[in-house]
Amino acid sequence: MRADLAHVDCWIFDLDNTLYPAKADLFALIDVKMGEFIQGLLGCDPVEAKAVQKRYFMEHGTTLSGLMRHHGIEPRAFLDYVHDISMERLEVDAALNARIAALPGRRLIFTNGDADYAGRVLDRLGLGQAFELIHDIHACQYVPKPDPSGYAALCSAHGVDPVRAAFFEDMARNLKPAKAIGMTTVWVNNGSEGGSHDHHPDFIDFETDHLTPFLADIIGET
Repeated sequence: MRADLAHVDCWIFDLDNTLYPAKADLFALIDVKMGEFIQGLLGCDPVEAKAVQKRYFMEHGTTLSGLMRHHGIEPRAFLDYVHDISMERLEVDAALNARIAALPGRRLIFTNGDADYAGRVLDRLGLGQAFELIHDIHACQYVPKPDPSGYAALCSAHGVDPVRAAFFEDMARNLKPAKAIGMTTVWVNNGSEGGSHDHHPDFIDFETDHLTPFLADIIGET
């Protein structure tokens, strides 16, 4: 183990665009479903639906959070609809999977998606058995990252000492609350849309554009 991460015994990963490359663009499929949902909800055209979707994402952390706040939608119906997509764009990365498996200590998922969807993604990636648990948007009471409450809930519910945890995330702004409670933060800067929004070096300990060699370095592979 590299010395500056030797204290970590809990490895927490975001899911989308963190455990698979942003270029897989799984969100393009989800975007289509979100657009359909918003058009049906608001009776608007695709252009307006897209604008609403992106505005809510940037202002509230997720499109779902914005729709709940402004339109009172039922979250499970929305999540079931937008996550009903094909996983064919995802591929197993054996090298990455081996390095995740080699991390010492606990391995958790912290996602703004839901556990059913996350499980499908992990199974497709060959990581279905790699993580102890999935802390999802339901567990966060539908209050998404970067709201601090979800981070506190994860630590409380699952006995995580944040000072001994590292958090990997493609959206830089989602690292700020993690750093505030003592987590070591890793920005997976791999081209996610809006990934650099509200970026600041004060709350980012490490930055990488490729997770596999970064993890290899952590576990001391050469």
